Amino acid sequence: MRDLNLLPKAHLHLHFTGSMRVATLAELAQAAGVRLPRVLLAGDPVRLPADERGWFRFQRLYDAARACVRSEAAMRRIVAEAATDDAAEGSGRLEIQVDPTSYAPFVGGVTPALEIVLDAARATSASTGVEVAVIVASSRIRHPFEARTLARLAARYAGEGPGEVVGFGLSNDERRGDTAEFGPAFAIARRAGLASVPHGGELLGSAHVADVLDHLDPDRLGHGVRSAEDPRVLDRVVAAGVALEVCPASNVSLGVYADAGLVPLRTLVDAGATISLGADDPLLFGSRLAAQYQLARDVHGFSDDELADLARGSIRASRAQPATKTRLLAGVSWLFLGVVRSCWSGARGSRFGV
Repeated sequence: MRDLNLLPKAHLHLHFTGSMRVATLAELAQAAGVRLPRVLLAGDPVRLPADERGWFRFQRLYDAARACVRSEAAMRRIVAEAATDDAAEGSGRLEIQVDPTSYAPFVGGVTPALEIVLDAARATSASTGVEVAVIVASSRIRHPFEARTLARLAARYAGEGPGEVVGFGLSNDERRGDTAEFGPAFAIARRAGLASVPHGGELLGSAHVADVLDHLDPDRLGHGVRSAEDPRVLDRVVAAGVALEVCPASNVSLGVYADAGLVPLRTLVDAGATISLGADDPLLFGSRLAAQYQLARDVHGFSDDELADLARGSIRASRAQPATKTRLLAGVSWLFLGVVRSCWSGARGSRFGV
């Protein structure tokens, strides 16, 4: 079996604060004089029920971690460490999601907050070899007019290369807000050439996926796993070419599924959906990118060839420049062929023999 850390892949579902290392959070909290809930520093996965109370606890923990990010230096550190961790796990493209309003009070405003992240992404791309781009995300729990403001801000920095904005998202509790009211913000983003990458179909079922398809015209869907509950909705997803950013460890930690074996990864793949595995919030869920591929292998029985197809799906679904996609896809093919040749040449009398 291939070392999954060597499999070239793209990482398309990672939140800025949630990407933090536990040790980094501890240092930032100490510097800020913040006393954190012990569960955040335990390094163990957070496990929550899929109800209002569970989500409230998750949001409280996330907010506690975010409150420790109070400087430009801390923001730059988070981007650099996220890319470094991705590089160690074979990611050649990271599209990290950030809501700049969360950090604006500490760095002079929402525009400086975004520019710090973009500048850090450019610098980190050069130092790690991981091409880092940014998705600007609005929150469902805020007024849709704020989403329009953020979409206009994102549009000013639109591009495909390192340190540019490639997409516009919508995050937070899916049960809050009216999806249709965020449509104008996504229209602004689309006119600027940005990918539409809202969350949907995790806390709510297939009807919510249909609602997002109707009103936000997604290129990718954050999570989207519950489209598997209705074959007609799943068919719509596949026919529209909407990629699903599936985060198995997150689904289990948030109580959407009781265990990893119930995440409908095989159903989605068999239906023809493009899948990009993501870590979501490894700070809280204790599971990074390569672990999602390991789960697909160990729990869902994906072969190395199938894992390579997942990696290809993540690269193709990214907003990376064509040259970057070509390079990463060639790496996947080279790795697969290399393993095949190794097995063939050493088959006689080796552990690969039959």
